[in-house]
Amino acid sequence: MNPRKEATYRMLSLIAAVIFVLPCVFLVFLTFDINPDDLWQMDSLMEFICAYKNTAILAIAGVITKLIGAFYRIPLLNIIGTEGNGYYSVAFSIYSVALMLTSYSLPLAVSKLVSARVAVGEYKNANKIFRGAMTFALLAGGIVSLLVFFGADFIATTIMHLDMSAYALRVLAPCILIVALLGVLRGFFQGMGSMIPTAISQVIEQIVNAVISIAGAYLLFNAGRVVGKTRCDKSFGPAYAAAGGTLGTVLGALSALIFVGFIFLAYHKVFKKKMKRDHSGKRESYRTVYKVLFVTIAPVILSATVYNISDFVDTALFNNVMAAQGFSKKEYASLLGIFQGQYSTMINVPLSISSALAASLVPSLVATVQTGNRKQVHNKINTVSRFNMLIAIPCAVGFITLAKPILNLLYFTQDNTTAARMLQMGALSVVFFCLSTVTNSVLQGLDDMMTPVKNAAISLVIHIVTLFLMLVVLKWNIYAVVLSKIIFSGAICILNAKALRDRIGYVQEKKKTFLIPTLASLIMGVIAIVIHLIFELFAGPYIATIIALLAAVAAYGVSIVALGGITEEELLGMPKGAALVTICRRLHLIRGEYK
Repeated sequence: MNPRKEATYRMLSLIAAVIFVLPCVFLVFLTFDINPDDLWQMDSLMEFICAYKNTAILAIAGVITKLIGAFYRIPLLNIIGTEGNGYYSVAFSIYSVALMLTSYSLPLAVSKLVSARVAVGEYKNANKIFRGAMTFALLAGGIVSLLVFFGADFIATTIMHLDMSAYALRVLAPCILIVALLGVLRGFFQGMGSMIPTAISQVIEQIVNAVISIAGAYLLFNAGRVVGKTRCDKSFGPAYAAAGGTLGTVLGALSALIFVGFIFLAYHKVFKKKMKRDHSGKRESYRTVYKVLFVTIAPVILSATVYNISDFVDTALFNNVMAAQGFSKKEYASLLGIFQGQYSTMINVPLSISSALAASLVPSLVATVQTGNRKQVHNKINTVSRFNMLIAIPCAVGFITLAKPILNLLYFTQDNTTAARMLQMGALSVVFFCLSTVTNSVLQGLDDMMTPVKNAAISLVIHIVTLFLMLVVLKWNIYAVVLSKIIFSGAICILNAKALRDRIGYVQEKKKTFLIPTLASLIMGVIAIVIHLIFELFAGPYIATIIALLAAVAAYGVSIVALGGITEEELLGMPKGAALVTICRRLHLIRGEYK
């Protein structure tokens, strides 16, 4: 990279940092109902952490890891290219399925079972849960790791029809066992009431992952190019680079495992003393422990598999159909790399915010359900749905109007024409996925765990059928994957809405939830396009994009208040709400007497 490009990259990274940090910080305050004024009045950061305890610790760790994860994927894609990202994505889709089957549910299950026994002083039974879970992790993680490692060529060539992804998949294979063991240790500490080992290990894991992924991709890309010259195949460069990128995932997880392992060894003496003081008469056999583990793990695995297997199915179906239609491996690997590396990365930004808002709903919803007040339950669902749509709808419109400029700002070494078209076509899925995330959480909060799984399974079948028709009959290649995601998320929304109507008589409010945010977003979109066109003439495309984004945020904020999408009472309930109301009154967006 020449000095000019490097300087540009650093400047854009700094700008991106500001863009990502502020929403994440705001999200933490909003989700956990933290008043900033309380923070400034505290004597130290430690007092703040103690006040909000485990919630704050995990929230801070989550923000840090999300920021690191968002940053390193941009230079990684710029190094490995779209073809390399295609191999990288295929390997990760298989790896994700393997994790779901072996370790996805372990932290939750171990935490739940250990905490239940510790709460009644049964430390010896808690230890049996830990040992049983470690045995399960060793067996399941070890067997699946070996199957993936030795079967990498078969999986990559026969199932995924992309043989060059075998290199990345083989590097990832040991990580299945590592993550399984790590999940048990994290779950144990969470069950003991301490989130600190999990939080710190997450940050360590992500930092090592980011550094090693970028360095590994760069070094192995050059090594692959040398191999490619001797074998007369340029795909070795991107394939080796993808393997280098996955190396960061393995070493990051290993670093976290070593850290948590040391913490466990240091704590084990204390835990032994607690076991000696355990005078409870109840002793569980390992047969009982394994039965309880299975009963706890199985529903989570089933749910996670239904929700997340669509990426694996999409990749396998897409690759096989494209190969049958005569496309080269390099062509459909590049298309898949664009889809996963650029399109999915952008779509996941508003989805992560939606997930946090939905997660914050569940505890209060459960408490409200216990009161039996149906009106309060409806109001809570309405509030979270509205705020979700206040984020999702403008994001969707922003992707439609400024897709190409935003992608050019972040992925300046790539041709983003295809990615921009995908983002414009698939923007509607942001709204559907965000809404389905809320409705899934609502149903779970109502203690209805199987209805979301059943609805997701039905939607998955519809999704696969439509994807097959669009690939084979209409021959829309990668755009078929994008459009089928809209159908998948839309089907979940419809089925969940029907389930909520049948279960508690809930019908979603339309005007403030959908109509007003859509109108405000359209106004925002028009202003953003005009601002970008004007500033691009004399300030260049990058500066024009940044100014257009800032103008879009301001235009949307003004429009949503002016149209009545947010009331004065709701503004007052936000951090610095009184100041926001004062500004809105001075702009004549709110009229009448102070309330």
